[in-house]
Order: sequence, then C-alpha cells, then structure tokens
Amino acid sequence: MIDAESADAESRPVADTVHENSWSANLELEAHADDRDRIVEDALSAIEHTASGYHVNLVTHATHGHPETYLYDVLEREYDDLTWEYVSQCGCGGHVLRVHIP
Repeated sequence: MIDAESADAESRPVADTVHENSWSANLELEAHADDRDRIVEDALSAIEHTASGYHVNLVTHATHGHPETYLYDVLEREYDDLTWEYVSQCGCGGHVLRVHIP
C-alpha cells in the first residue's frame, strides 16, 4: 500500500523549473519500476530542465538494467549536441548516467 506522501511523489514531474546548477533526477520511484517509458519521458524532461553548461545525473531504476539498453539510442535520436557518460551502478542496483548540457 502506498501512503499519501509516496503517491504524491509518484505523480509529480521530475522537474518543474530549470536547474541552473548540476543536479540529480530521481528516476527510481515505483512508478519508474513499472514503466520504462516513464523513465525515458522523465529523463528527457530532466535534460530540458537543465541549463546550458551544467549536467544532470539520471538515476535510473534497477528493474530496467543498464541505461545503454534503452536510453542511449533515445538521447542520440533526440539531441545532436549532448554528451553523456555512465557513472556507476548504485548500491541499490540502479544506474547513474551523467548528461552534459552544452
């Protein structure tokens, strides 16, 4: 059973303002575990909400495995000028992908 606070967190957008600093986007919620498309949508939203010259760490849910299997192709297709690097696998099993915004 999900409590009200958890349900609220699950329904909120990953970002609603532009971050003028480097930051981490939490894509490890239960809603992400159940929906790979949501991880991709929220990853793209996090990138769009990161100011030029900074990076966003996309912290993805372990359920979907390494982000190269589902996120790299999307980033290549959607953006011409981004660079990214795989940082590591978290202790919880998720993965961190750092995306640099030019």
